[in-house]
Amino acid sequence: MPITAEEKAAIDAEQSAIHEAMFRPKQPITVAPKHKPLIENSDQLLLTDIEAYLSRFVVYPSEHERVAHVLWIAHTHLMEKWESTPRIAFLSTEPASGKSRALELTETLVLRPIEAINVTSSYLFRKVSDPDGLPTILFDEIDTIFGPKAKEHEEIRGILNAGHRRGAKAGRCVVIGKAIKTEELPAYCAVALAGLGNLPDTILTRSIVVRMRRRAPNEVVEPYRRRLHAPEGNVLRERLASWSNIVADSITDVFPKMPAGVEDRNADVWEPLLTVADSFGADWGNRARVAAVALVAAAKESTPSLGIRLLSDTRLVFGKSTALSTADLIEKLLSLDESCWVDMRGKPLDARRLSNYLKQYGIHSKTVRIGTSTPKGYQREDLHDAWSRYLGVSPMESATSATTATTSAAVANVAHVALPEWDDINA
Repeated sequence: MPITAEEKAAIDAEQSAIHEAMFRPKQPITVAPKHKPLIENSDQLLLTDIEAYLSRFVVYPSEHERVAHVLWIAHTHLMEKWESTPRIAFLSTEPASGKSRALELTETLVLRPIEAINVTSSYLFRKVSDPDGLPTILFDEIDTIFGPKAKEHEEIRGILNAGHRRGAKAGRCVVIGKAIKTEELPAYCAVALAGLGNLPDTILTRSIVVRMRRRAPNEVVEPYRRRLHAPEGNVLRERLASWSNIVADSITDVFPKMPAGVEDRNADVWEPLLTVADSFGADWGNRARVAAVALVAAAKESTPSLGIRLLSDTRLVFGKSTALSTADLIEKLLSLDESCWVDMRGKPLDARRLSNYLKQYGIHSKTVRIGTSTPKGYQREDLHDAWSRYLGVSPMESATSATTATTSAAVANVAHVALPEWDDINA
């Protein structure tokens, strides 16, 4: 039976629809990124390439220091955008540990590098005031500036101490004829340091500290030759300059989330580095936060002040006691393994010195009841406030240290990493 006109029209319409569906141009599929960077930039592999370049020539104590170095280098290209700038300090107990090599590589990557070896304070002041832009000062052999016989370098120390905050000035007196006048010169700029030994707390607490070591026999690096390899770093520096131009307008509106335990001055140190990391996506953001927690915890492992050591040791010897007599407390402190209280300038710790130290923290001896006796001593409740303020959570309240947590491959959320205990540090 022949088909009707209506049936033919329906068949034609169906075939037309099928043909249109088969030969319709394919539309591109847009997939939203799983982790969108807080700041858009087009060179997502830049930090990875810098890390690879540095790793060819330097052995870092751990991945955390390497990540921090990469981020610190990048932050020097946006100095006008930060409220403060951390110093980065490459320190070691022995020479030939890779400190100077790290500075050499840094010089090929940072913005406007100035190698400062045996320079005068006047030279540095004028470089920081240069109208062409802020320099990045690379200071090798910094132990000569902060050593015991370095009184002639007070003005340079002033620049290093004051220059971490944007707008900071260093004041000094100048003699003009017979008149003495004061002047204030800009001090804010990025500074990388390298040297033997240690640095004053005023510098260390504002620094990313990289404790360099001599390479082990199984740690092999590529020999660095400046004329061959510096151009590679310079190409990366040009890419950093392009990146900074892209993100400069938006980066000041970003306030990175700090991981737990990174606060106060440590937050000032890490804010620009975390901002840089977040502009390259979640992977770098997560690595930066793990590095921040680990390096902040490591900084607390440095030798504490005598007062902090006393608080730590008193908490240890108190145990679960509610009160101890002065005599018993001193006896317990002196019996600790490797106790520093046995020899206090030739004499052991006594009741007067103990009292003077603890008074600084608002702790005073009083008459306490121990069994049927009422000697002079200290109550646990009077020490608890100072313990919590200066030592953090006690071991009974937290069994996890930041060092253990951050080195575990199972770390999934750095916001839950705890700080280490002073008792663990001093053990």
